[in-house]
Amino acid sequence: MAQEIVIDGIGIAPEVLSAIVSRSLEEVEGVASVGVRDLASNLVSMFSSRSVATTPAVEAEVVDGKLALTVHLTVFFGYPFKKLAEAVREAVLRSIDAQVGVAVERIDVCIDGLVFPKE
Repeated sequence: MAQEIVIDGIGIAPEVLSAIVSRSLEEVEGVASVGVRDLASNLVSMFSSRSVATTPAVEAEVVDGKLALTVHLTVFFGYPFKKLAEAVREAVLRSIDAQVGVAVERIDVCIDGLVFPKE
């Protein structure tokens, strides 16, 4: 397990922050998944003993007493990235405020994958 994030006297496991962020983005139109779900990487991991390095879905750090998040997403084609990133930031901010109750310095959105519709 990765080292917990300590903010305002609360220790929070990165997996907990990831779960909060993932849940908050379930209803954001255009988000396919939180984190990168690459089929080839999943198959390699499943059918061999070789592990494939992956980026965590949510990275967190404390900056000047505030939480700074980086959210990695796979998104659906056809949704403008700038508008989608703003909707993601708003949803994550609401969830972090409601569940954790700490100040947020920033929420960086990384679009790491794109899902195209079947034609």
